[in-house]
Amino acid sequence: MLDALVIAPHPDDAELGMGGTIARMLDDGLTVGILDLTDGEPTPRGSVEIRARESAAASAALGLAWRQNLGLPNRRLRATLDARGRLAGAIRLARPRWLFAPHWVDAHPDHVAATRLVEAARFWAKLTKCDLPGEPWHPERIYHYGCVHLKTVHRPAFVIDISATWERKCRSLDCYGSQFPPRGDGLGTLDRVAAADAWWGSMIGTRHGEPFWSREPIALRNVASLF
Repeated sequence: MLDALVIAPHPDDAELGMGGTIARMLDDGLTVGILDLTDGEPTPRGSVEIRARESAAASAALGLAWRQNLGLPNRRLRATLDARGRLAGAIRLARPRWLFAPHWVDAHPDHVAATRLVEAARFWAKLTKCDLPGEPWHPERIYHYGCVHLKTVHRPAFVIDISATWERKCRSLDCYGSQFPPRGDGLGTLDRVAAADAWWGSMIGTRHGEPFWSREPIALRNVASLF
């Protein structure tokens, strides 16, 4: 049973959007897993084998012990009934308390499809009298993280301070050499991620932060939970 299951359209999306938070949750003693929906290929410099090695190295950099790939088609990801059943079965077997999915507004079609799929699979995962593996399970919450293709930035529900784990996030992203090659000039993906993390951190008075959104009310046990 996991405390948190981060569902990513492609290998590297989880690290880009919430790598610092994943590391912080692990440091706090929570059990965290990443489920990549696709292998992310084809890409100009990658291959299925390269991406698998990179995601394994990134997981090790974060200290992550649980990572799986659902094997859905990259570039053609859709919230089909078959994909919904496969993801719902994975949720029933992992039994996470919380799900994390990309923000529902995104320029990348796979990211939008992924979030629609997560929301539908969460509902299916609790069904009885069905042919899904495992026992019925309903994660308490879905939280949404920002991916690099997020162009319209809405006010987040909360921002996590990742100052203590930001370097680990950077080391995990450095593992994806096929996706983020060094740039001689201009602003690369990792430069944009670093700038965004610094900006969100400045919004909460810290060096680095990662924003999260929720379509559902967020429950707090007391006012002290705000701090």
